[in-house]
Amino acid sequence: MKIVHVAEPFAGGIVAFVKSLVNDLPGDLHIIVHGERAHVMTAAEAKKQFSKSNVRFIHWRSAQRSIHPRKDLAAFIELYTILRRLKKKQLVDAVHLHSSKSGFIGRAVCRLLKIRNVIYTPNGAPFMVGKNPFSNFLYKQLERVGHLFGGKVVCCSPSEQEIYEKAGIPAVTINNGISIKENKLPTVSLLGNKKFRIATSGRILDQKDPQLFNSIAKYFEDLPQFEFLWIGDGPDAGALKARNITITGWLPHGNVVALVRSSDLYISTARFEGLSFAVLEALSLKKPVLLTDCIGNRDTIKEGLNGDLFKNADQAIIKILQYFNNKNMLAIMGEHSAEHCEEEFDLKDTLQQYRSLYRGDKSVFVA
Repeated sequence: MKIVHVAEPFAGGIVAFVKSLVNDLPGDLHIIVHGERAHVMTAAEAKKQFSKSNVRFIHWRSAQRSIHPRKDLAAFIELYTILRRLKKKQLVDAVHLHSSKSGFIGRAVCRLLKIRNVIYTPNGAPFMVGKNPFSNFLYKQLERVGHLFGGKVVCCSPSEQEIYEKAGIPAVTINNGISIKENKLPTVSLLGNKKFRIATSGRILDQKDPQLFNSIAKYFEDLPQFEFLWIGDGPDAGALKARNITITGWLPHGNVVALVRSSDLYISTARFEGLSFAVLEALSLKKPVLLTDCIGNRDTIKEGLNGDLFKNADQAIIKILQYFNNKNMLAIMGEHSAEHCEEEFDLKDTLQQYRSLYRGDKSVFVA
């Protein structure tokens, strides 16, 4: 099959998601039409993560994040030209649109070109992202208009599907997945200490709410047996001011895995998620997880078994103290994390469902 992926934000979790589809469906040709957010990850850096020969890249030069009528019209015309050319060469069996800008423009282009097999994966509902009610209302209306162009909305978690259906937009769910396999890296701490370590991983930006992470860590600032670790970097790193926070910067994936494995608890302070690959990896590494009560995060928790949800800093602090004072429960919770990951978020199941969808078989879903 020839699958065309359209990704305006070709960075972060979108790259991880598309890479899993490309690398683990080696019998198909994948053509990635991509934008670039160089301040997050350059396209060249993203391309290095694709090791298979079954992938081709086309730069969607005029695509950009914000709503801008003139620039969006240019992006529409450019994408129309690209997809029309690929269709004429019979290189389009399915079009998979990743995130909201690609989803809106891509569905309109596919409608004009009479491309019927169109899948749109929001990877985080855009109308739940902002703090401005008017902005969220506008994005919800755009999602409703986009749905009128056609295509199948495929959410990456049940809680994301729920809010789409509440907005009057029919959707189905294919959970994000990761490879379930035994990790052979050592579990020793790379920082060489024995403190109670609470770790998170990802880009330091407003969506991940580093201010909340800092507020939680600051409570433990004068308790030397606790340490907080943010694996990654980003534009809002200045919000992490507590003395007990270590920012590692960007590390090779093997080092990230080793640091998470050597931690006692994985935490997410995200304001919203699609379904976080970093959290899924923590589950697979047998870590208890303490997560904000938001879309995406809710689907990775069996509350009280493999972790807990929290709504504010005070709730998170209370849970951390409970974990610290009952350390024998952490290993049991970690086993529940791994079981939950294997049952619900195995990449093999994700790939099987997407390939069925690419073939046009919609009977695999219970909508």
